[in-house]
Amino acid sequence: MQWMKYKFIYFAISLTLLSVGIFSLFKWGLNLGVDFTGGVVVEYQLKNGEIVEEKYGVKSDGEIQKIRDDIKNKEAKELRFETVGPSIGSELIKKTFIALSISAGLILIWIAIQFKSIKFGVSAILAMIHDSLILLGSFSLLGHFLNVEIDFLFVTAVLTILSFSVHDTIVVYDRIREKQRKYDPSIGSDLESIANSALTETMVRSLNNSFTIIFMLLSLVLLGGETIRWFALALLIGTISGTYSSPFVAVPLLVVWDKVEKRLKK
Repeated sequence: MQWMKYKFIYFAISLTLLSVGIFSLFKWGLNLGVDFTGGVVVEYQLKNGEIVEEKYGVKSDGEIQKIRDDIKNKEAKELRFETVGPSIGSELIKKTFIALSISAGLILIWIAIQFKSIKFGVSAILAMIHDSLILLGSFSLLGHFLNVEIDFLFVTAVLTILSFSVHDTIVVYDRIREKQRKYDPSIGSDLESIANSALTETMVRSLNNSFTIIFMLLSLVLLGGETIRWFALALLIGTISGTYSSPFVAVPLLVVWDKVEKRLKK
């Protein structure tokens, strides 16, 4: 199948999604939860015996009193009411971004060495950044419209998705490398034809692998408790984005780069 024939359509889809997400990030930012801002942790027991624990990113006495009044209005028994500081400080966030930058650089170098071309490494990292921005943009929109907060679990989801994205990309790249080594007259020697053949051979496997994860995460989103619902949704969005970006972002970037490089050499 001629997958690369529609590469600019794939780019247009990604550009549209990225534009919406980046606009949301600049316009509304991320709705940071208690893990980032600090606040209060409340635990209370309802009339039916159910025990509920909630976090609120509040600090003023008026806001705290309003929470206590709401608990009384529910005719619930207050079990715990604690003021907590941010568990993820600004210094830790800074170190996390530094660590991610170093990791991305090392991944780029490793892929470039393994595939003997810097364009493989750069294309993989760009696909990884694509998935990160899609996920951040999605939660910026969810935070603005549904008041979904960013917590420590979200950070865990982002790191998990980054590794998934790179792994899926390497699987496709490895098949491209194999076909470059073994010339097949029915395919040809140009990278676009090789990429089409590699995607055809790996697409079913990648989709089957991703769908098993997607179905499990979808079940957690629909049936899981409130504490893990948004974590599961972050993983779900990241998995879908990673499944898309490996064949339809990383590979088309590689093909376009190769074509531009050849034209410049001529």
